[in-house]
Amino acid sequence: MRTAATHDTRGAPAGPVADSMRPGVTRGEGSGAPRRPVRLEQRSSRGPAHATLILAIICTSYFMVILDNSIVFTGLPQIRSAMGFSETGLSWITNAYVLVFGGLLLLGARAGDLVGHRRVFLHALVVFSLASLLVGAAQSAWWLIAARALQGVGAAVLAPSALSLLTRTFAEGKARNRAMTAYSAVAGLGAALGLVVGGLVADLVSWRAGFFLNVPVGIVMMVLALRFLPETERRGGRFDVAGALLATLGSTALVLGIVDAADHGWTAPATLLPLLTGGVLLRVFVGVERRAVQPIVPLRLFASRERTGAYVTRMLYMGAMMGFFFFTAQFVQSVYGWTPLRAGLSFLPMTLVNFVFAVRVPRLLERFGRPRVLASGVVLTTVGMAWLSRLDLHTPYLTGVALPMVIIGAGQGLALAPMTSSGVDGVAPEDAGAGSGVVNTVHQIGSALALSLLTAVAATVSTGHGAADIAARSGVALTGSAVLLALAVAIVLTLIVPTRATRTERSL
Repeated sequence: MRTAATHDTRGAPAGPVADSMRPGVTRGEGSGAPRRPVRLEQRSSRGPAHATLILAIICTSYFMVILDNSIVFTGLPQIRSAMGFSETGLSWITNAYVLVFGGLLLLGARAGDLVGHRRVFLHALVVFSLASLLVGAAQSAWWLIAARALQGVGAAVLAPSALSLLTRTFAEGKARNRAMTAYSAVAGLGAALGLVVGGLVADLVSWRAGFFLNVPVGIVMMVLALRFLPETERRGGRFDVAGALLATLGSTALVLGIVDAADHGWTAPATLLPLLTGGVLLRVFVGVERRAVQPIVPLRLFASRERTGAYVTRMLYMGAMMGFFFFTAQFVQSVYGWTPLRAGLSFLPMTLVNFVFAVRVPRLLERFGRPRVLASGVVLTTVGMAWLSRLDLHTPYLTGVALPMVIIGAGQGLALAPMTSSGVDGVAPEDAGAGSGVVNTVHQIGSALALSLLTAVAATVSTGHGAADIAARSGVALTGSAVLLALAVAIVLTLIVPTRATRTERSL
């Protein structure tokens, strides 16, 4: 990526933000020069206002993707009773979305590199908006799950394209850190606000209304993207379809095996067969990527210990948070008897604290450095999750739920931005899409695998009473989330902190 220090032949400063972001505007207009497309790397800056608008388009679109990860949670009791889902089957409403999302992310990221990130960004918005309409109109369990899977297809292209456009628009340093903070804040706030929005519309209208809202928002984003987003340079090549299918099928098989363990036991053939199949498919996937000319996951991305540590940390961290949202949302409705709206509002302590800490991350990074901020965030989240996991049928909201949420929100606000930066910094321009794809893939696959595992473990707990069952299962699942976060702390301290410290010593 070129920086603002580069100058074109006319002496105007050229940078990653376009001089004219409008599609169709070319160099030489009005001068008789041949018309040719202006690539992102050739454009010059039009000022902070334009960069802010680009960031707003990217973040709003990504917000839709994250929102739909959590907006369904407060509607789960309504969906379960209306469509007859079982306790474990209910998890497929989430897993159908995140599995397809995670499995096809790598192919979606590569599509941006080969075709142009702006073009695939626009097509993904169309698919995502159409799928949202189908989810809202679902009349049966299979229709709902299939529409959620289609949503995952759109999200798989939309999310990495948004992140790639961000990294190509803002150069590494302060500008990238601030943009990444906004992007990461959207990830944290989108998950939490999804519960509030989902609860509001489920209580006042229906759980379906939250998905219908995506349609007009998606249309507005398409218009703005056509008007302002820059196109990136296309690179020749082909799609690694085999790699994408193996990644998706392997991950799905693992999740299927884990979910079946809740009904048949861990040693049953119905459990062992999909687990074994998933392991074999993922092993074949690694072999295919080693031999592929243009792999969707260039294995060179894992040459950096810091990046590898960031990938593993994100998988564990986001898996723990998915379990937190899934089980806590059901706990406050089933145990406290709260409405979906009140259940969504119960997450506000976390949301507000998350925002307060997230906006301070750029200054904290400059003062303390990325490893300390990241480690502090993951440790705080672990402490809050361990506290929350102690809940039972008689746990009061204020001291047993709200206060732990405050600590979790502070930790998430601190952790997400440096975690994302560690996963994308240092990636070569030709691997920008693949690099952002891996970040988003471990996010979604980690969420699906962890939710399946936590659901399977929680389903083994039974008290014979509805509300007591929910309380006991939530406590067990959140204890599992705390264990995942403790493992994430260990990864940060062993892979990310030492690597960053070594780099700092070499630069002195």
